[in-house]
Amino acid sequence: MNFDERKLPAASANMAALNCIDLSDSDIQKSVSLLRQACLDSGFFYVVNHGIRPEFMDEVFSQSKRFFSLLLDEKMKLLRNEKNRGYTPLLDEHLDPVNQIHGDYKEGYYIGVEVPEDDPQAEKPFHGPNLWPTADILPGWRETMERYHREALEVARAVARIIALALDLDGNFFDQSEMLGDPIAILRLLHYEGKISEPERGIYGAGAHSDFGLLTLLATDDVIGLQICKGKHVEPQIWEYVSPVKGAFIVNLGDLLERWSNCSFRLLSSCCPVSIVLSNACQPASQRIILRSSHPSHVELTWCRDMKIRMLI
Repeated sequence: MNFDERKLPAASANMAALNCIDLSDSDIQKSVSLLRQACLDSGFFYVVNHGIRPEFMDEVFSQSKRFFSLLLDEKMKLLRNEKNRGYTPLLDEHLDPVNQIHGDYKEGYYIGVEVPEDDPQAEKPFHGPNLWPTADILPGWRETMERYHREALEVARAVARIIALALDLDGNFFDQSEMLGDPIAILRLLHYEGKISEPERGIYGAGAHSDFGLLTLLATDDVIGLQICKGKHVEPQIWEYVSPVKGAFIVNLGDLLERWSNCSFRLLSSCCPVSIVLSNACQPASQRIILRSSHPSHVELTWCRDMKIRMLI
């Protein structure tokens, strides 16, 4: 099913206008141009016609809601482990400790690439088996999430190919085994529990932050809450909402790509509302040099932080 671009939100005073990349478009140079413009501007854009069926996306959201509807005692049996797999309860994560009075008003669930415990790869950080609810509690849940993880990873690879071309690299650059051929790819189910954000009091669904990996795909319900700020160091800060679009991923770039591109590609800070969010974060399994060392570096040794994201209710 093709996406009708007339469904995209019109720009307004407090609503960000984002480029839209159609993965079914045969004009790859058009996609490269749209992505390059988005990356030079904000690091955020929509992706449509990505190949994941709308009916299956609805099933993933339904299954996600089923998990978060469980009693807390049941969810706590699957508490996130040292491999970054499992459940994170309300207030557990604290994305902006400078400006937040306590943790984020959200709960989540982390799912990665399934690696058996007896596999030598399981000894590596962030590799290993996932934690799964039992089939008698949530029948079909594991199968749905594993399939979605696979399909979303293919979307991420398709976007990464366009990113590579936008950086004047070979289109298959990120397909190498040490890159997204064998990535650290995390599916995060997020549920914002409904407390109204009060920025003046430091209360947020998710505090201001930038994502640290290569790129993130966001699938959201129809609740508006995601905000982006194009100038962290500019006062007063101007935050714009990103409108959810059914059937589209909201894609944002991470710190890693900004560093690799020597700040040619920007990333925003963001913060996050009452909603279910499916977040797929991808980063390569190793570090690579994209630009030759003769280029001067414009990146701080810690993070390049001129953009922010947050989630409000």
